[in-house]
Amino acid sequence: MAEFNLDNILRNNVKKLIPYSSARSEFEGDAQIFLDANENSLGSTLNNNFHRYPDPLQKQLKQKLSTIKNVPVENIFVGNGSDEAIDLLIRAFCNPGIDNILIFPPTYGMYEVSAEINDVAINKVLLTKDYRLNIDAIKEGIDENTKIIFVCSPNNPTGNLLNTESIEWLLKNFTGIVVVDEAYIDFAGITSWSQGLNEFPNLVVLQTLSKAWGLAGLRIGFAYSSKDIIHVFNKIKPPYNISEATQQLALQALQNEAQAKAKTNILIQEKERLLQEFKQFDFIKTIYPSDANFILIKVNDAKNLYQYLVSKTIVVRNRSSQPLCENSLRVTIGTPEENDALLTALKNYSV
Repeated sequence: MAEFNLDNILRNNVKKLIPYSSARSEFEGDAQIFLDANENSLGSTLNNNFHRYPDPLQKQLKQKLSTIKNVPVENIFVGNGSDEAIDLLIRAFCNPGIDNILIFPPTYGMYEVSAEINDVAINKVLLTKDYRLNIDAIKEGIDENTKIIFVCSPNNPTGNLLNTESIEWLLKNFTGIVVVDEAYIDFAGITSWSQGLNEFPNLVVLQTLSKAWGLAGLRIGFAYSSKDIIHVFNKIKPPYNISEATQQLALQALQNEAQAKAKTNILIQEKERLLQEFKQFDFIKTIYPSDANFILIKVNDAKNLYQYLVSKTIVVRNRSSQPLCENSLRVTIGTPEENDALLTALKNYSV
């Protein structure tokens, strides 16, 4: 197993950084009169507690999440969507103009966008034709300046889980950070990689409330990792990156775990229905297996079918511009009624 040393890959300026110290982070204890943060002491027009700055470390939210996910509080970072964690990772560990990240297209686009914003190069190793990791090619794609590897599993836009053995090989043999993005894990029915934090010190696991929990509008995501890496996140994040309203609503949602699981099960059942129903259409050439809440299909003419569905007020995602996804559409699983409408439209489609 390759030796991972956090100090070796952390940027020097981040090591030396003295983080901003907010009023709420400096005071610990009980008090009734707060005159430390230049807030409006008379309150807001909303007649609630939003005139106070939020908890910068989201303690209550992390405690509830810790119980649900079986991850210690000190191993949790809460971000403005998973995208904030992606950006912070690149800013913390990749020197602009020198270092690079490694991604496996077709995959989630924000890894590349965040790297480009931060002037960090992107090494790319395509998945195999059946959307698997290719370790031999990956070995060639890693160089001395590769600091982070991003693995999306279940993968977006292909929908499949990536092979466990290959991810484990990366964790054991790569001396940088390995990020496993599990945005769709709740639909896959498997154990999260977050349960391996004690075994793999270079592992970062990303999850979100946007998918199975149905809170895309709140923009809240999580990173699970070692205490040392979580310390780096908290050191460089904005002091109040999660608003009080978002914290309250997210905590409220997490109280309804049973309801979230019930809705997830409905979506999984609807996905299985669509996987079967799609088989009747000759213009659908390939139906890819899915461990997520969407299905990737390869069709005769993706552009034409996409425009036809738009004319029926149905919007899917044309992924044809992505490597290995020529003439492919990504279809999110809708409500039963929305899926019925989709199937009706497809039955009336003429090539």
